[in-house]
Amino acid sequence: MFKCKNIISVLIFLIVGCAPLLPNFEEPTVNLTSFRVLPSNSIVPTFEIGLHVINPNRMALKLKGLSYNVELEGYQVLSGVSNQLPVIEAYGEGDVLLQARPDLFSTISLFTDLLNQPRDKFTFKLEALLDVGGLMPKIRIQKDGELSLTTAKN
Repeated sequence: MFKCKNIISVLIFLIVGCAPLLPNFEEPTVNLTSFRVLPSNSIVPTFEIGLHVINPNRMALKLKGLSYNVELEGYQVLSGVSNQLPVIEAYGEGDVLLQARPDLFSTISLFTDLLNQPRDKFTFKLEALLDVGGLMPKIRIQKDGELSLTTAKN
């Protein structure tokens, strides 16, 4: 019984003692800034996805990795990972540019759907997971919207 009390006391001491070491972490804001097709000589297009990260914390945000999925009209056409990410300074902002190539089978299904039901607007969904490493929680991002193929006329 004595050992059990000692173990519990040590655990409580460690939890209370380590609490000041965990900073008050505020989740960064991540905005989708661009989603476009890059010029290419290849038959398979390359997309550029731009994200803008705002760090409201007093410490730099050292991004360790990022994984993402992009759906167009409900078809998962892009997915990937990156570990080439900038450090977002304390109370700072930074941009992340991702390059992705589409999944062949999902893209064929999307094009088949578009041939059967042509449209000028496409729904998209971006899901990303930012890993800031250490004891910090991973940051989940989800953005939904529409892309239009037509331009506004004045």
